Amino acid sequence: MNTDKLLMLFDEAGEQFLSGESISRELGVSRTAVWKSIHKLQEQGYSFEASRKLGYRITGRPDPLEASVLENLLETKTFGRKLVVLQKVDSTQNIAQQLAQQGAEEGTLVIAEQQLSGRGRMGRGWVSPFGKGIWMSMVLRPLLPVASAPQLTLLTAVALCRSLRAETGLDIGIKWPNDLLIAGRKISGILLESAAEDERLSYVVAGIGISVNLAESDYPEELLERAVSLRLAAGREFSRTRLTASFLRDWEALYHLYLEEGFAPIRSLWEALSVSLNHRTTLRTPQGVLEGTPIGLHETGAIMVEFEDGTLRPLYSAEMGEPAST
Repeated sequence: MNTDKLLMLFDEAGEQFLSGESISRELGVSRTAVWKSIHKLQEQGYSFEASRKLGYRITGRPDPLEASVLENLLETKTFGRKLVVLQKVDSTQNIAQQLAQQGAEEGTLVIAEQQLSGRGRMGRGWVSPFGKGIWMSMVLRPLLPVASAPQLTLLTAVALCRSLRAETGLDIGIKWPNDLLIAGRKISGILLESAAEDERLSYVVAGIGISVNLAESDYPEELLERAVSLRLAAGREFSRTRLTASFLRDWEALYHLYLEEGFAPIRSLWEALSVSLNHRTTLRTPQGVLEGTPIGLHETGAIMVEFEDGTLRPLYSAEMGEPAST
């Protein structure tokens, strides 16, 4: 069945619902063929509202990522200037790592319409449907010791949080170390993976997933309480290209500030945007589950936690739970 003809019917209907019966009659196909075509359009980034009584209507259309449009919007010197735009990939992180190993220059950006095996921290999967989010990975080559890698993760979270707040007007905060949340629900994940030689970073590949225009139907039911998209939070869609350009601009600016002035200004910005501080919480560490109150960042990028006995300790690796009940 020709999906172009089906789209023409929906264009003519505007905001009105079209029943499966009327579509099948108009196009001379079975109801099953109509359902399969709608499913195919969903895979291409279209969104539909379905009603048993009324039928279907389009609620969202794809916003394709085009290299030429993104390049025209960029305000950066290096970030995103070497650009690879792909359709379906297993993971942008894997492709960017291969490019980094082959000598790709700093700022090389891999961005895809869909990831089939997107991954986050702790090896978790990431929901990355076609045409509805920003799924990207970028090569960095900072002349820094290996111990600086956690600071780069926090820097990336600050840049993304600041740019998304400015572009969307949403109250977005950072959960340690780098999850972005709206009212406790996750809208973005960040994963930095690095290679080193002689205790110096050879390269870093920074992977970012942003749930931009996902609908509720794009999420597994078990994730809806913990995840949200910018579209669901704001009640409107956003241009993925514009969000990407804005983020790259802010990211590059903070990256150079960090290289010139060190971690101190990044630390202050992170603490100002954090939703993790001054709330007693559980922390799952390699040494076991602890309970304490995060109060700020250590100069290394570790989280400083105050425990019940008044002692302070930096934690370098911990999975932070929800605030404990009082």
